[in-house]
Amino acid sequence: MSPFAIKAIQLLMSLSFLIVLHELGHFIPAKLFKTRVEKFYLFFDVNFSLFKKKIGDTVYGIGWLPLGGYVKIAGMIDESMDKEQMAGPPQPWEFRSKPTWQRLIIMLGGVTVNIIVGFVIYICILFFYGRDVITEKDMPEGFAVHESFKAYGFEDGDVVLKVNGAPFAYQNELNKYLFLRDVNTVEVRHSDGGTEIISLPEDIGPIMFQQDVLRPFDYMRTTQIDTVMTGYPAADAGLLKGDKIVEVNGTDVGYWHELIGLIDKTPGVNNLLVFEREGRRDSLQVATSESGQLGINNFGSPWMDRGTHVTYSFGESLTGGVSYGIAILTDYVKQFKYVFTSKGATQVGGFGAIGNMFPGQWDWLSFWQTTALISIILAFMNVLPIPALDGGHVMFLLWEMVTGKKPNDKFMEYAQLFGFILLITLVLFANGNDIYRWIFG
Repeated sequence: MSPFAIKAIQLLMSLSFLIVLHELGHFIPAKLFKTRVEKFYLFFDVNFSLFKKKIGDTVYGIGWLPLGGYVKIAGMIDESMDKEQMAGPPQPWEFRSKPTWQRLIIMLGGVTVNIIVGFVIYICILFFYGRDVITEKDMPEGFAVHESFKAYGFEDGDVVLKVNGAPFAYQNELNKYLFLRDVNTVEVRHSDGGTEIISLPEDIGPIMFQQDVLRPFDYMRTTQIDTVMTGYPAADAGLLKGDKIVEVNGTDVGYWHELIGLIDKTPGVNNLLVFEREGRRDSLQVATSESGQLGINNFGSPWMDRGTHVTYSFGESLTGGVSYGIAILTDYVKQFKYVFTSKGATQVGGFGAIGNMFPGQWDWLSFWQTTALISIILAFMNVLPIPALDGGHVMFLLWEMVTGKKPNDKFMEYAQLFGFILLITLVLFANGNDIYRWIFG
């Protein structure tokens, strides 16, 4: 089965699982408060359904348009835009007849379930799989540092000791901390054994984003090639996976970042590479492509082979999973601000981007990690105060609780229509970005 098909299947499974649970979050409190639920649907049933069956007062079904799902609650202005029902007098079993606090719980149910599901998955991951981390002792050669960060005082071979004065245990989380947390100082140990406290600008995260340097600290990787891209100059010249490059344009290299720094990236310019293959040395002239690339990489991470595996007891997994889920939610909220920049808008993705979060080969751990992340993202996105989303309904309910005045039905209809049009526009824009990146790279 192709990687595309595997990703598509995982995406469909994950979204179906999360959508059903999200809608149950609305369905269950609605039933508890004796509110009639007329429909419970996975995906949207525009004009027709793939499957439907009525049980009691509720029609359960699967729609053909996989853009989400919904529960249709009697007496509520929602995506169904059922004006006829709203024109009649309120009935005891309808949403609009219930106390404000009950309606608020019903509307917050979906988001609450998504948060709980994300936390539960993280708890299970820690309990059953544990966690692989990189500590100071796991990387004796330190970090390879991006040139832009050397201006602050960092050096190749640095190991991070403290961040903001507190001991920093997991080196693999450094880039995320710099990008999303408020980092003012970083204490490092240089390769010569000396230590230094380096101050960083308050806006280091936005600086990284604007300069497109999201991984200023990389692990020291060898110069052994593990990927030769078809159609690029390196493949045409005869380089193979497993070749170890030892010299670039007359200069010895020992690490991948050194190799990248020595390549002349001018399109069409030849680079002299000396490499080892099966114990023998040879050399090749490799020209760069029009985009300034050779078409080789070392995605392999030998440092992971000497990483630290952390196991969790059941009690530790409970607290650790919840803490990890809160950190994921906090980080996502913080990075959401970048969406409102011109550069960030171009990076917004739709179903293609979400699908690419899954691995191209089946791996249950990766599947559940990605599903937990999507669940957290869905919770945050659904609580945004946009009409047609749960957060929009919550916003109007809070207004009603504070002022004692309920927005009239006509206003709610227009708000729902506006929110629906806005959401469709955003969906089209995000998936348009996916298509653009697929065509133009």
